Amino acid sequence: MVIVSPKVGWEEINESVTPTQKVLSSGLYPVLAILAVASFVRYFYNPTDWTLSKLLIYAIIEFTSFFASYFLISYLLGGFYPRLVKTPASTTRLNNFIIYNLIYLALLEICNNLLDDAFTPLYFMLLYVFVLVHKGGIHYLGLPNDKKLTKFLIIASFMFILLPIIIRELLKFMM
Repeated sequence: MVIVSPKVGWEEINESVTPTQKVLSSGLYPVLAILAVASFVRYFYNPTDWTLSKLLIYAIIEFTSFFASYFLISYLLGGFYPRLVKTPASTTRLNNFIIYNLIYLALLEICNNLLDDAFTPLYFMLLYVFVLVHKGGIHYLGLPNDKKLTKFLIIASFMFILLPIIIRELLKFMM
């Protein structure tokens, strides 16, 4: 619901009090597992370019980039905005906010893996992260709609978009 109608989706998530561990185990981890499996689809398009070992390494890199991004974004946003991690409840809200946004990005990456080549219009869907973060900041995290929200929107959105890509490219470079 967060993807289709961010305002309504974040309000529904706001009403349900779900622990972070449950959101991780029933949300992010299964999506990351599907992402890793979807990485193997590249073999069917170019069997000469990909070997099983390369595909396995690529699947691990895809999984790790989002997994590590979750912890890194959680640490950085908590450092930039200590108000968001003052209490255990607010920390849970911030972590759930991060998880739901990463799930959206992982779903985009799954679609990218299922297509033959990089589908350029799919990259424009990355801009939708700004909408998700804006609506989530207002309706889920309870941030006031002012300059602080704009700053949060820019910082958080760029973290969500860039950190998985940077981690992925660093891991590919080390491969």
